[in-house]
This record gives sequence, C-alpha cells and structure tokens, in this order.
Amino acid sequence: MARNRQPVLKKCRNLGIDPVILGVKKSSNRQIRPNANKKPTEYATQLREKQKAKFIYNVMEKQFRKIYEEAARKLGVTGLTLIEYLERRLENVVYRLGFAKTRRQARQIVSHGHITVNGRRVNIASFRVKVGDVVSVIENSKNVELIKLAVEDATPPAWLELDRAAFSGKVLQNPTKDDLDFDLNESLIVEFYSR
Repeated sequence: MARNRQPVLKKCRNLGIDPVILGVKKSSNRQIRPNANKKPTEYATQLREKQKAKFIYNVMEKQFRKIYEEAARKLGVTGLTLIEYLERRLENVVYRLGFAKTRRQARQIVSHGHITVNGRRVNIASFRVKVGDVVSVIENSKNVELIKLAVEDATPPAWLELDRAAFSGKVLQNPTKDDLDFDLNESLIVEFYSR
C-alpha cells in the first residue's frame, strides 16, 4: 500500500494550507521563498487545488482519479459530487465524528479494526458510508485513551449525529460544500481533469 510520507508542515506551506485543518497544532518558522511570488499559471492553480484535496483527504493519485471519474459519470455537478464522495469516506467520517484528532489518526483507527458500520467491522479507510449508516467504535476499543479524549472535544458537522455515550454516530444526509472545514475550489479540479 502506498503512503504519503511527506512532512506535513512543509507540504502545508507549499499548498498554502493552515496546518490546523489537518489537526497539527504546529507552525513553521520558515518563510516563503522570495522568488515564489510570481503569478502562477492557470495550470499551476488547478494542479495546486487538486494536490490540496489529495493531501487533506490522504488519497493517492490513482484513487483520486477513480473517484473523479465516478463523480463525472453521475448526473449532477461533478465538483460537488466529488466533494460528497471524498467527505463520505469512512476515515473522514470517523475524523468528522470526533473519534480521532486528525485524518491520519482516523485512518489508523479504521485500519486497526476499531470501527464498525451498521454492526459490521470495517477496516477499509476508503469505504463509502451512505445516509442512515451507523458508524461506531467496537466495544473493546471504547476505553482506548486516544478515542476517549477525541470524543470529549468532538463537534460534528450538521450532516452527522454523534452519540457520545454510545461512541457512535449516524449519517443524517449527504454532505455539501458548505459542510467542508476548509476552502476548496472544486471547479479547478474538474477543469484540471477535463483538459
């Protein structure tokens, strides 16, 4: 399995992302290079937006392209469908419910088998949840300190419902662009792939 092992702060500075979005409470002391203030080309802005989405959702290029192609086949606005598919990934839902402090931590919690969907254990981070699905922590993992601390500070978005006592959450509706916790211009991603 391929993994993105790039330094988080370095990549955040390169893409212009605040590290707090990824759950990292650090900041870099380095400044942007003096020759980096040139006006980027149209291609560069499209590429940067695509790389930003890939980095935040922790998706590699091949898988991201598959998600885009699936969104393009579906009726409706391709960019909004792409955002919906990325937000409904199990690792992201676990993070947004508050079972983990970061998306990378959520991916590890899922892959280690701590999460069930509708009562069945799922260890695939890219599993896509549907409306009405119940995502919960397995009984043995409810006393894991990492998960307990994360749930105490959790503030889930409107499309998810969290039951803190039961360590479970329900998908109430499909997410929209307004539910994102960062700025993303999905039309640039669509333009990049439709060249």
